[in-house]
Amino acid sequence: MQSADTVLGVLRERGRRNLPCNELYRQMFNPQLYLMAYGRIYSNKGAMTPGITGETPDGMSLAKIGRIIDALRHERFRFKPVKRTFIPKKNGKRRALGLPSWTDKLVGEVMRLLLEAFYDPQFSNHSHGFRPRRGCHTALSDVANTWTGTTWFIEGDIAQCFDSLDHQVMLEALGEKIHDNRFLRLVRNMLKAGYLEDWKWNATLSGAPQGGVLSPILSNIYLHRLDTFVETALMPEYTRGKLRARNPEYRRVEAAIQRARERGDRAKVRQLRSRLHSLPSQDMSDPGYRRLRYVRYADDTLIGFTGPKAEAEEIKQRLAQFLYDDLKLELSREKTLITHAKTGAARFLGYDITVRRDDRRSEPKKGPRRQRRSVNGKVRLRVPNDVIKAHCAPYMARGKPARMPAMLRYDDYTIVNIYGAMYRGIVNYYLLASDVFRLNRLHWVMQSSLLCSLANKHRSSMSKMARKYKVTIDTPAGPRKCLQVSITRRAGRNPLVARFGGIPLKRQKRATLIDRNPTQRQPRGRELVRRLLARLCELCGRAEDIQVHQIRKLADLDRHGQEQPDWAALMARKRRKTLVVCGSCHAGIHDGRAD
Repeated sequence: MQSADTVLGVLRERGRRNLPCNELYRQMFNPQLYLMAYGRIYSNKGAMTPGITGETPDGMSLAKIGRIIDALRHERFRFKPVKRTFIPKKNGKRRALGLPSWTDKLVGEVMRLLLEAFYDPQFSNHSHGFRPRRGCHTALSDVANTWTGTTWFIEGDIAQCFDSLDHQVMLEALGEKIHDNRFLRLVRNMLKAGYLEDWKWNATLSGAPQGGVLSPILSNIYLHRLDTFVETALMPEYTRGKLRARNPEYRRVEAAIQRARERGDRAKVRQLRSRLHSLPSQDMSDPGYRRLRYVRYADDTLIGFTGPKAEAEEIKQRLAQFLYDDLKLELSREKTLITHAKTGAARFLGYDITVRRDDRRSEPKKGPRRQRRSVNGKVRLRVPNDVIKAHCAPYMARGKPARMPAMLRYDDYTIVNIYGAMYRGIVNYYLLASDVFRLNRLHWVMQSSLLCSLANKHRSSMSKMARKYKVTIDTPAGPRKCLQVSITRRAGRNPLVARFGGIPLKRQKRATLIDRNPTQRQPRGRELVRRLLARLCELCGRAEDIQVHQIRKLADLDRHGQEQPDWAALMARKRRKTLVVCGSCHAGIHDGRAD
C-alpha cells in the first residue's frame, strides 16, 4: 500500500505535466489518505459541530475508516444532506451555511487532498484563494509590486458565487482532466445531496454548500475557466507596446533647457527645470501602449488597466458576458465598479488600492536622490477609514472607549490575551498598508477599553492598572511599550505571557500572517494518528476496539469540578482534547461509569 505522500506526489506530478487522471476513485481505497485527512480536520473549529445525523469526530476509529472504504469500493457510499444554518453578513443579509456530517467531512477531505494535489499545479498564478502557500497577502503583494502605472481598476464580484455554481458546468470542467466516471459520480452525488432546513429536505439545483471542505477546491476548478479566459483572450488583446512614446512637450522643454545652458542663462534653466518636473516624460495617451493585469481571490476579481475608460468599460462587459454565457454566473451590479486609479480607490480584500501621484524626484530616504520621479504611478495600499471605525466600534460607547462587561468573568491573563489576539490579528493583516500607522487610533481605543475593563473588575482605576501591567519590550524597530500579564509555572517551564500591543506600526512590504504558525498543525495531526495506530487504550492499556474520545474544548472538563474522573484529569494534565481509548472505556466515559 502506497503512503499518502506518495499518492499525492504522483498526482501532483501528473498535474504539473498536464496529463489526464484515469484512476482517481481507486485512490479512495487507501486508508493512509483517511488518516492524513483525519489528522488535518479533527481539530478544526467546526469539527465537533454535528450535521443531520449528530455524528462527530468523537468515536473515530480504524474500523470506521474500513467501513467507509468498503462502502466506496462497492459504490454504496452516499453523501447525506447537509444541515443548513445562516450566519450574518456585514451588509445585514444572511449567508447560508451547510453543515455536513462527520463521515461526509472525512470523505470530502480525502477528495479535496486528491483534487488539490492534481489541480493546484495547473491553476493560474493569478489565483490566490484557497490554495497552499497563497492567500490575501500574496494577492495584495502582487498588486502592489507589479501593477505600476495602472489607470483604471475594474472591481469584479460574482453575485452569490458558491450558491450559483452550475452542476453541469462543474462536472464538465472536472471531466476535461479526470477520466474516471466513478469519481465524477461521487462528486455529482455530493452536489445533489440536498439540504435540510427546519427538518424539511430541499434539493440543491445549483451551487456547492458553503461549509463543506470540498467547496473551495471545486470553486477554484470552476473559476479556472475565468482565469484562462482573461489570460488567453483579454490580456493578449489589451496588452501591447513595450514602452510609451516620449512626451513631445517634455522633449521641447528639454531642448529649451539645453539652449538656455548654452547661453549661460541660469535663471531660465531653473524656471524650465521646474516646468520639466511638472510634465510626464512619456505620452500618457499613447494609443500604442496598453497594459491589462489581473488577480483573483475566490470570487473577488480585480483588473488593472492602462488605457482609456471606453476600453475599460468594454473589458467589464466582455467579462460579464463570458461569466453569463460560459459559467452561468453574473457579476454583482452593486460591487462591480470601474475606478480611476489616481482620483479614486478600489476596495479589494479589505484594502483601499490607489496609484500615487507625486512630483518629488524619488521615493527612497537613504542614499543619493535619483534624478527621476520614481513615486509616480506606483500602487499604494491603504487602510480604509470605515475599517478602522468598524473595528473600534465594539470597544466604544457614546463615542468613548468603554469596558466590556462580557470580559469581567475572566481572569486578567485571559482578558489581556483576548484583547491582544484581536489587535494582533488586525494589525498583522494591514502591515502591507503604507499608512498602517493610522491603526494607532485602534490601539488607543482597544487599550483604553482593556484598562477600563480591568479597572472595573478590580474596583480600581485605569492609571493603576496601566502602572501594574505596562512593560517595555524590544522589537526589530526598537523598544515598544505594551500591557503584559505573566503567570509563573513550575520549575523548568517558561511562564505564560499574555500581551497587548508592542507591535511597531510600520509598513512591511513582505508581511505575512504570523499570529499562528500553520506548520504547527501538521505534527499534531500526525501525533494523534500515531496514537491511534498504536492500538493501545490510554486508560486501561487494552488493545481492542480502539476509538478516539474527543471533546469540543478543554474548558468542558471544568464541569466535572475538582473531583475529576481519571480520564478527564489525564486530558487536562496533557492539555489534549483527544484521548485514545478502547470501546468499553469510551462507553463508560459517556455513561459516567469510567473513573
